[in-house]
Amino acid sequence: MTYQSAIPYFYGTGRRKSSVARVRLIPGTGNITINGRDVHDYFGLDTLKLIVNQPFGVTETNGKFDVIATVAGGGISGQAGAIRHGIARALLQVNAEYRATLKKAGLLTRDPRMKERKKYGLKAARRASQFSKR
Repeated sequence: MTYQSAIPYFYGTGRRKSSVARVRLIPGTGNITINGRDVHDYFGLDTLKLIVNQPFGVTETNGKFDVIATVAGGGISGQAGAIRHGIARALLQVNAEYRATLKKAGLLTRDPRMKERKKYGLKAARRASQFSKR
């Protein structure tokens, strides 16, 4: 399902952990396509589908926009969060009055939590080798 570039759309970039999502909103019936696949094929868990649809529920725009998302990097949970962030940013272009409701729901804030780096002398970020007295 490809769209011509002549159709006007609203764009938003979302990020979470190491995932980056480029999201386009097109006025339509509520179809969500991620990397050329349907949302039900891409995300197996219902909780991830709820995360993706959260901005539409908050702004009461369910079924008004088709979503075409390209997402790369990270795992499925981070990708779902990145798509949610991208949809929220794109909805701001649709109507600037959504800012208050999206901000109150915490959907516009970029989640800053990242994986902690491994330190030298340790086995992981904080995991040290087991202590032995002798």
